Amino acid sequence: MAYSNTLTSSFNSFSGLLKDLYEITKPKVVFMLVITAIVGMVLAQSGWPPLDLLLVSSIGIGLLSAAAAAMNHIVDQKIDAKMARTYNRPIAKGRVTNRLAIIFSFSLAAFGFALLYAFVNPLTAWLTLASLFGYAVVYTLVLKRLTPQNIVIGGLAGAMPPLLGWVSMTGDLHPNAFLLVMIIFTWTPPHFWALAIHRRDDYARVNIPMLPVTHGLAFTKNAIVLYTVLLTLVCFLPYLVAMSGLIYLISSTILNLLFLKYAWQLKVSEDKKIAMDTFKFSIWHLLILFVALLVDHFYIIRF
Repeated sequence: MAYSNTLTSSFNSFSGLLKDLYEITKPKVVFMLVITAIVGMVLAQSGWPPLDLLLVSSIGIGLLSAAAAAMNHIVDQKIDAKMARTYNRPIAKGRVTNRLAIIFSFSLAAFGFALLYAFVNPLTAWLTLASLFGYAVVYTLVLKRLTPQNIVIGGLAGAMPPLLGWVSMTGDLHPNAFLLVMIIFTWTPPHFWALAIHRRDDYARVNIPMLPVTHGLAFTKNAIVLYTVLLTLVCFLPYLVAMSGLIYLISSTILNLLFLKYAWQLKVSEDKKIAMDTFKFSIWHLLILFVALLVDHFYIIRF
């Protein structure tokens, strides 16, 4: 009986550790990144790309993205422990040790890089590794602590997956792939600043110079409106260069008008709930926008 209890306890501890390791990879964020990468893969082809290459590319990009997320948890653990949104993260709580987290994150990065380098192409491997460095080091370790423009500059790393997906299929840096990067790059500031408004006190407590902390709520709300207008304009580019058709144009226009509605409500209202509503909508905005790109792509091919 005692042996059975010990075995059960060991199994629960191990399964709990696996759950914590899974959590530090930020699976929901990685899922979004991989989806945008897959859209880049599909748009790089006249039809559906080879499934084996799509699968390997997705896994490799996903592994390196997960490694970057885990490194973010390692670097930010002291900050995370003081913030209401993040205090219960596995590393901040001590459920995952630094040593294990480092081994885990570097193993994910090494395996992902090797997979891309050996079975996709070296350019994709190096660009994905550069994106990891941009997020885990340049943004998390440097910019996040240095400037309120951290998410604007550092957001480039998170905007790279469509380009990575495109390059994984073609081995080339095509201009159309950079249009997809531009969409995510301009989407990131209003998306993240809405969350930063909601968590302003948290960031102020740990001396992180997010825009609402350094420049105030009114300035940040104006910036969100301006960036949402810019996002709307950037989203026209795929249609203007004949990369996409009417399905995408109509979908993106509706989505951006809704985003502008949220941004304007956030600007003129004192309701604190709107900031989080705007943040949540922005996630669906990006996901549906890229699904619209996919649907439009196959509609054009078919007709």
